[in-house]
Amino acid sequence: MAGKIPLSWLQLTREKTRLAVALSGIAFADILMFMQLGFRDALYYSNVRMHSSLAGDVILINNQSNAVLSMKSFSQRTLYKALDLPTVKSVHPIYLDYTSWRNPVTGRPRSILIFGINPEVNLFNLPGVNENLNKLKLPDVVLYDRSSRVEYGPITDSFNQGKIVTAEVRRRQVKVGGLFTLGASFGADGNLITSDLNFLRIFNNRQRGLIDIGVIKLKPGADPNQVAQYLRSYLPTGINVLTKEEFVEFERNYWASSTAIGFIFTLGTIMGFIVGTVIVYQILYTEVTDHLSEYATLKAIGYTQNYLLTVILQEAFLLAVVGYLPGFACALVLYNVARDATLLPIFMSYNRAIMVIMLTILMCFISGMIAIRKLGSADPADIF
Repeated sequence: MAGKIPLSWLQLTREKTRLAVALSGIAFADILMFMQLGFRDALYYSNVRMHSSLAGDVILINNQSNAVLSMKSFSQRTLYKALDLPTVKSVHPIYLDYTSWRNPVTGRPRSILIFGINPEVNLFNLPGVNENLNKLKLPDVVLYDRSSRVEYGPITDSFNQGKIVTAEVRRRQVKVGGLFTLGASFGADGNLITSDLNFLRIFNNRQRGLIDIGVIKLKPGADPNQVAQYLRSYLPTGINVLTKEEFVEFERNYWASSTAIGFIFTLGTIMGFIVGTVIVYQILYTEVTDHLSEYATLKAIGYTQNYLLTVILQEAFLLAVVGYLPGFACALVLYNVARDATLLPIFMSYNRAIMVIMLTILMCFISGMIAIRKLGSADPADIF
């Protein structure tokens, strides 16, 4: 100690350039981990927003369906069999499919996801859907997702200006009757909601009654888990019965384990951790080597090996905390840039902030434990 200033801090600040390099390396590793985790969580969240918004308790899908990207149809008669249960209040079919939307200004086509529902019942707890349901009863009218990417055209601006907005969807002219908010995802850059009849007009090759999602609403007090368990044995084989929470997890697991994207983001986080560990190790190893004679002197006057180990670990902890702060600040800025560029839900979360600082401390402690081995060569006899 020198006064009340820890020896570890004095050691670190003695070489200002070395300290700046160390903090920059840690901040870079933190930024890399923040961005990879942020993209990964945005991947999961954006792809389950539709699932979370469903106004239902139990969901039916074809058991060959892997995700919204690859849904398989099944007969809605299977869905209506659920009405045999006294705990079931109502059932509602949903059609969905991808098709081409042609930008009304540039004429360029782009894939878009379309949901077809009964306009008498709102199945999506999303802003803008309920107040525009009646418009879907008109032929060739759709609701446009205001959070879709700009490549679809200035649809939102034109609609808000009171203009009549039309576009070509799968070679059929449709009119935008209202706006809602869902958001782009890794699976779909844009979304439309229309009536089941309009959906079948657009997809004239689809057979009426072959649906993609069945939504079951239960009576008050009914247990979704018990109902789902019963329906698994009651309904014909080939149907996957899920509670709403299980449906969300079903989609999330697909992106986490069945696609390369989730693996890549996780691998990027691990690489950031390794890079940070190597950088901190090099700094601490150099620090110990440069002051080896001083450490030997401390041993000679009675300081124990454990004390010196504590000093090195304190240095590692200080590097972790101080280096984390600029990394956190830069990540906030980059999150805003990425969110504006991609329209994906990339936000800083409390859990992620805690996770990264814990990883940073662990990263620096691992580096410190490896660098500590050099202290064994600090022999007091060498200074005489």
